[in-house]
Amino acid sequence: MMLNKLMAAGLAAAVLGAGVASADVVKIGIAAEPYPPFASMEASGNWVGWEVEIIDAVCAAAKLDCAITPVSWDGIIPSLTGHQIDAIMASLSITEERLQTIDFSEPYYNTPAVIVAEKSMDIAATPESLAGKIIGIQASTIHQAYANAYFGAAAEIRVYQTQDEANQDLVAGRIDATQADSIAMADFVGTDAGACCEIKGAVANDEAILGKGVGAGVRKGDDALREALNAGIATILADGTHAAITARYFTASIYSE
Repeated sequence: MMLNKLMAAGLAAAVLGAGVASADVVKIGIAAEPYPPFASMEASGNWVGWEVEIIDAVCAAAKLDCAITPVSWDGIIPSLTGHQIDAIMASLSITEERLQTIDFSEPYYNTPAVIVAEKSMDIAATPESLAGKIIGIQASTIHQAYANAYFGAAAEIRVYQTQDEANQDLVAGRIDATQADSIAMADFVGTDAGACCEIKGAVANDEAILGKGVGAGVRKGDDALREALNAGIATILADGTHAAITARYFTASIYSE
């Protein structure tokens, strides 16, 4: 089971974690663009959201001194490999393509990708149903890769820098549908702005593109930090902290083994 694997990793981290000096500040990169309910900035300048609270909890459990560091989404992996940040916790899915460049912790959440459209539209989350439609997708995401692979032959793929921009065009009727994470889109359709729309269904799973859940990205070879984060993730899953944080934002668990 994944949790048992994480607990075993936590024991190893007791040794490897010594390589992460307690005095060092670990810069945790998140996307500078708002992505509610996972992360967004308040008027005061404070970052809030489910993933922000998870970062704080993981770092506390792993005894790491962490600083949340906003980075433009399309430059977040180069910022990691270029040493501007030390880890990424920004709803970054674990994919084979990304594993060629960086390493990942074990997953700390896993949710399906869904298609969202205006309520009156007879649309399903299939290539056949979306043929001839305009689909809005956030750039540099697993959703862009999936849409290109499965919908691009028969639909127009319109790319946006943020999901919020795609959502705005969906509400305005400039696109027919969007694909994104189920939790983020459930939050969107539950707002006044998104009341026009609904989730039409989950796309067929393709693990090679959609990945194996969301984990913390670290530089290749940074085993001490990766295992320290694994230990923190294992701890908050085991002691109920993960579930308690999740309950403040969602009606069901978003962690599946």
